[in-house]
Amino acid sequence: MNQTEKQALVTELRDKLKGAKALYYTDFTGLNVKQMTDLRRRLRKGGVEYLVIKNTLALRAVNESGLTGTRLRGPTGIVIGKDPVAAAKVVADFAKESEKLTVKGGLLDGKSIDSAQVKKLATMPSREQLLAQLGAGLQSPLAAMAGALNGVLTTFVGALDALRAQREG
Repeated sequence: MNQTEKQALVTELRDKLKGAKALYYTDFTGLNVKQMTDLRRRLRKGGVEYLVIKNTLALRAVNESGLTGTRLRGPTGIVIGKDPVAAAKVVADFAKESEKLTVKGGLLDGKSIDSAQVKKLATMPSREQLLAQLGAGLQSPLAAMAGALNGVLTTFVGALDALRAQREG
């Protein structure tokens, strides 16, 4: 690869990193082509991109994007995602199944994280689940308030009926 091609690759990766919230480094040693294809398919389905690039070029792109990357060693695949939890879930699930993919660490919102933190992110509920829990949490007090108001109205109507019956009788 000549210098121009390398710079174009670094520029492309840098532009992808600017829109990403999460960047995870993985070691894919021992994965065969079928497993790599499966990993890429799962990540793509989750809206996440997986790249394999020379460590020096990846580090240069990370540094040019304004982030500070750590020195990478060995075969490294880069997971780039807009949703940090979804990306971490896919990578962690695949790592458990294959037992060959390992997470080296990464960057989350510009801060360096280790593999243990990536695994913690994978156990968090997704954004949709959190929104559903929030909606359910808000719905419960509102339903209780509606029930209380309904009870007050029922009592008021009952009192009016009793007053009407008393005046008629």
